[in-house]
Amino acid sequence: MGIRYSVSRPSLTGAELAYVSDAINSGWISAHGSHVRRFEEEFAQYNGVAHGVACSSGTAALTLALRALGIGPGDEVIVPEMTFIASAWAVTYTGATPVFVDCRDDLNIDPDLIEEKITPRTRAIMPVHVNGRRCAMDRIMDIAFEYNLRVVEDFAEAHGIKPVGDVACYSLFANKIITSGEGGICLTDDARLARQMSHLGSMAFTKDRSYLHKTIGYNFRMTALQGAVALAQAERIDEILDVRKEIGHRYDEGLAGIDGITLMPARDVLWMYDLLATDRDALMEFLKDDGIETRYFFQPMSKQPMYHDPVWPSLNATRFSQEGLYLPTYTDLSAEDQDFIVGRVREFYEAG
Repeated sequence: MGIRYSVSRPSLTGAELAYVSDAINSGWISAHGSHVRRFEEEFAQYNGVAHGVACSSGTAALTLALRALGIGPGDEVIVPEMTFIASAWAVTYTGATPVFVDCRDDLNIDPDLIEEKITPRTRAIMPVHVNGRRCAMDRIMDIAFEYNLRVVEDFAEAHGIKPVGDVACYSLFANKIITSGEGGICLTDDARLARQMSHLGSMAFTKDRSYLHKTIGYNFRMTALQGAVALAQAERIDEILDVRKEIGHRYDEGLAGIDGITLMPARDVLWMYDLLATDRDALMEFLKDDGIETRYFFQPMSKQPMYHDPVWPSLNATRFSQEGLYLPTYTDLSAEDQDFIVGRVREFYEAG
């Protein structure tokens, strides 16, 4: 059977088509169109931050943030074990070294383990708000203050949680809470950082555009077409978050009490509905037969070939990666769809 219930699906029922048509009709479809500027302003204002710098992806956002903060070869950045590999790659792209810290039971970085990983080379902490759960930011910000470190927050999975670090970085990939297909944005209250990220992400042109570039830049610009979609999505963010919150509640109620299923801690916003399951792989195959797509959790960073560390089998992140999966989570998922999915999960365990 083909996929009937995909693990993720964008909701494009607002002004996306109208805004894209506006961009096309204007004849300006590359970077810096009016929709990009409006998205930067609206998303920054929504999050209570002064400046937004749109870019081509969440990975690009993290890379720009680190580069603008002056992080490079010889430096170290604290990164969670439980995250998508782009968080670590962004550090590597700058020439710095990611240093990994294990997760708590909510999958977020354990602040009690951060200090033991800090060295004289440490320049920043990168908390990732995994699956829509806010990290222990009060504790992390205290640590950053004590050691004079910068904080780059990875909000790829947590649109709607308000930032507190030096830079907040968002992915707008198609499976995110709001999307532009591909895209990202950096938010900061620091005007100089915002200008630096914009400069680096737009080929590091000098003011006179002499084609003499004084530093290495990137072609990380968001196109006008992406900006049009992102703006329309940002206009609906509260509506989307409210609907997804209800989806989370329905899953919580439907899956409660099933032997073999462990529900995860409460989320601040819902990106993917995550859970732990015994016989996980068999459950995933069982659901696949009914067209229900599921996904594994991320693998620990220390297990990745380019960062391999023999410590990985003992990590909390390893245990969760071996037991965790995502159920279909998208804005247009109906209550009836969820009843069917939950019913099949229940049937798997009751039949066993």
